[in-house]
Amino acid sequence: MTGRRSALIVGLLALIAATLPATAGAAEEGQSAAQRLAEKHSPVTMLREQLDPPCDTKEEQYQPTSVGTVLGNPTVTLTRYVPDEGLETVKKAPTAADIAGLPDGYYLDLHGKALGDTCVYARDFEQLKKEGKAPVVTYAHIAREDGHPGFALQYWFFWYFNQFNDLHEGDWEGMQITFDAATPEAALNEEPSEIILFQHAGGERSHWNDGKVKKDGEHPIVYPAAGSHATFYDSAVYVENGRKGSGVGCDNTSEPVRELRPEPVLLPAEVSTTGPFKWLSYEGRWGEREKGFNNGPTGPATKTQWSEPFTWMAEQRTTSPRLPGGSIVGPEVTQVFCGVIEAVTDLINLEAKSRPLAIGVLAGIGILIALFVGLNKWGPVDLRQLRRRRTFGQLVRTSRRFYGRHWKTLGAIGLTAFPVVGAFFFLGQWLGTGEGIDEAAGRGGFNLAVGELLEAGVRPIAETVVAAVSVVFVRNLVEAGQPSGFVACWRGTKERFWRVFLAQLAVIAGFALLILTVVGIPYAINRYVAWTFVQQEVLFTDKSIREAMRGSAALVRGRWWHTAWVAGFLFAIAVAAGPVLTLGLIFTSLPLTWINLLGSLVFALMIPYVGVGKTLLYFDLQERTEAEPEPGPGPVRRGMRWLRARLRRPRSSAPQPAGGVE
Repeated sequence: MTGRRSALIVGLLALIAATLPATAGAAEEGQSAAQRLAEKHSPVTMLREQLDPPCDTKEEQYQPTSVGTVLGNPTVTLTRYVPDEGLETVKKAPTAADIAGLPDGYYLDLHGKALGDTCVYARDFEQLKKEGKAPVVTYAHIAREDGHPGFALQYWFFWYFNQFNDLHEGDWEGMQITFDAATPEAALNEEPSEIILFQHAGGERSHWNDGKVKKDGEHPIVYPAAGSHATFYDSAVYVENGRKGSGVGCDNTSEPVRELRPEPVLLPAEVSTTGPFKWLSYEGRWGEREKGFNNGPTGPATKTQWSEPFTWMAEQRTTSPRLPGGSIVGPEVTQVFCGVIEAVTDLINLEAKSRPLAIGVLAGIGILIALFVGLNKWGPVDLRQLRRRRTFGQLVRTSRRFYGRHWKTLGAIGLTAFPVVGAFFFLGQWLGTGEGIDEAAGRGGFNLAVGELLEAGVRPIAETVVAAVSVVFVRNLVEAGQPSGFVACWRGTKERFWRVFLAQLAVIAGFALLILTVVGIPYAINRYVAWTFVQQEVLFTDKSIREAMRGSAALVRGRWWHTAWVAGFLFAIAVAAGPVLTLGLIFTSLPLTWINLLGSLVFALMIPYVGVGKTLLYFDLQERTEAEPEPGPGPVRRGMRWLRARLRRPRSSAPQPAGGVE
């Protein structure tokens, strides 16, 4: 009995011994399968290429890298925030072991200040790359969620600094692809199901086989936005309005781009305070402590998608609105939005840096507005006599009142900007393609150049034509004593159309050529203002192009600043009206193309307002000229005369007698 029992025990031990290696081998094979899967689908990143490194913030200054760039770095300090006491230094050059398991309230403070000179970070990172301490890696993680079959393969990108509207040290972004398979081994033999790219606090999801998902074999190609590192499917400028965590601002992934293939480093399924990836258990901030959005971010294991990949993904967007190709006429509202958000965030960052300075800037703006309103005479407004002298405020208000009284005709004139733009655009395309051009006659190159010029200048041309028609409306009203109709205004423009058109084209071309010389910029600005009234000179006095330019310059002489101030303000109102009235629509679900179209509509309706305002200014200068045929020199000219007189004054080394020269 004892022998049988001993034999049974020996047999069981042998069976256990035989099973153990197989179990260990299975575990090793499972780990290997996860690593192979991570390598099979590791993303290809396309980063905006720096043409002027390392401080050009419009391009990508960094690359997805290892946490080793900050852990063990002698320029990094681990700090802790103590309520009522502030920050205290815990350790210089903290390692993964030093931060393992630390809760929120700890900060990895990098060399530099996020609200200071941010190029410090770019230079430091450039040095890390030169020393081989900033490898191109991505951290892969197999994420599961209770109640959901399959799993998600996540790729986490660590960035040294976030150079966007919200400036902060450290940045974590990434992406994930999901599988219906239960294990990585099974997933190696099937395609992924879905993919989602992390973008700020949200993301954009898609089916793996959707056309927008670019691939190099089994590797998805993704585009991290310059500075913000939000990840996208294509090269473009994306307008984010904050919906579903998309952030607020414009993410730029546009070309030129450079390709980087991060090496996947597989993370463990569970977070632990021991082992090579103990830094995952750190719940503090991967950057310095700052206010609001300038605060350093927390690590991957603190994010919702780490523990709930499927639930989080189901709530995210399926599209990312990109900047449309352009507006029809006037400024692009979406493009203005990018600039406005950048300016607002600059002010917010300034407030975080120095509240008194931010208050001072706002107070200064308020004082300037108050002075602008208070120092100008805004009334009375008289529409009975258009030819009269007016102050700046009276010109602005009279133009608005005049437009309001005749809005039906002037509005219809403004809307013609759309077909005019279309006509000149297609004419430019026709000339550019060379159809119907007699190459033998040697006119191909000329027509091609004219076609390209028309396509490039189609909007200014449309503004010129529509403004001329509105000037004719004012002319007919002054001459006939009653308003004329839409058709009559166009007929009146037709009589002198080519002179009006070519005169304004000559002004634009002359200004552009002088600007290109750089040294001629001051003279270009001077001439552009001096030629403000070439259209009025042609339409009111029937002058030739050359005489119209001379007549306008003579009218402006001595009143250059008055002309520039009024004409510039009228144009600024016209340009700003569309964005101001439609900017808020970007925060709705309305397509961006429609928002730009509405902005174009507003601008088109404002073109006659500028035409009317400049014509009233034309009358104003005529009245001033009659009252003061020889205007006194302006402050600049008086200063030049004084300087010349000082330089010409004779000098003598000998003192003169009190009574004069004998």
